[in-house]
Amino acid sequence: MNIYDRLNELNITLPPVATPAAAYVPFVQTGQLIFLSGHIARKNGQVWTGQLGLTMSTDEAKQAARAVAIDLLGTLHAAVGDLNKITRIVKVMSLVNSSASYTEQHLVTNGCSELIGEIFGAKGAHARSAFGVAQLPMGSCVEIELIAEVA
Repeated sequence: MNIYDRLNELNITLPPVATPAAAYVPFVQTGQLIFLSGHIARKNGQVWTGQLGLTMSTDEAKQAARAVAIDLLGTLHAAVGDLNKITRIVKVMSLVNSSASYTEQHLVTNGCSELIGEIFGAKGAHARSAFGVAQLPMGSCVEIELIAEVA
């Protein structure tokens, strides 16, 4: 299936690449691999803030991780010009703004992983890490980076 047809079925519009907030680039390609810089969660154009286990629920943060996945796909599209050229989503790394007692980072990250699977099918099955961290830039609840392989 064409990736853009699948995005249309899911009512997803890819956003433009966000301007980096510090000294880095949005993506780097080396050989067949594309490394996307970490993307923080945004809601209505603003940083989606919160700390899991303190001010935010797992379900809400899972939605934030899904929103990050959409932003990552917008950057990936800009990097390759055509998402149909992606042969594999290789790895997702998720950082979840967490209190010391919060232990459901993996469930939060499912918001990203599940959407990637819906869009890419078997090519979207990826390795993954999900970490709890004490804080993220601008108080974001989630930051996710991605590595993809391109034809």
